[in-house]
Amino acid sequence: MTASTPSLARRLAAEALGTGFLLATVVGSGIMGEALAGGNTAVALLANTIATGAILVVLILVFGAVSGAHFNPAVTLAFLIRREIGAGVAAAYVVIQVIAGLLGVLAAHLMFDHAPFTAGIHIRTGPPQWLAEFVATFGLVATIVGCLKWRPDAVPYAVGLFISAGYWFTSSTSFANPAVTIARSFTDTFSGIRLVDAPGFIAAEFAGAVVATLVFRWLLANSSKEP
Repeated sequence: MTASTPSLARRLAAEALGTGFLLATVVGSGIMGEALAGGNTAVALLANTIATGAILVVLILVFGAVSGAHFNPAVTLAFLIRREIGAGVAAAYVVIQVIAGLLGVLAAHLMFDHAPFTAGIHIRTGPPQWLAEFVATFGLVATIVGCLKWRPDAVPYAVGLFISAGYWFTSSTSFANPAVTIARSFTDTFSGIRLVDAPGFIAAEFAGAVVATLVFRWLLANSSKEP
């Protein structure tokens, strides 16, 4: 480790704080949006979208230089495949992301005077939604890898914009994150998903991350030498 590289403890703390704030925002804005939307689901989703996209920009700007701001096991897998993170560190990232995601849900529930954890009740399953999660995660990883190649300074804004768009152009509302999927299975609020539906989402998310990583490894190979 070089002197300028943050310690593993600091990196894990950054992943924990970032993932926790992400889930608190996703779930909390869903609760607030639904409460204020007067039964209009589109308005509630718009509120959820704006808050999630905005917090992603902020969190990546704050924690990107510390941990890489993954906040997502699928992103961590992509960096593992790219050999930019070791297997042991990747495993630690994933564990802390899942735990922190659950703590983020807990924080949102307590802020809005809900029970600490409640089983998700929203049905989100079937091939169309699995495909949507594959597409969403493929697009997320493509956004990160492509921007790191050409415009690394743009990653926070590109990720926030992609996920904001994904809320609306995918039938699943673009979870694109296994830790988010797990955490959202423990809330019965607007953002929730049934626990039984979570494995299908998670499998599609990891598949999307792997395919995007391999496609962009080929697409960007030696691109700086091409006319």
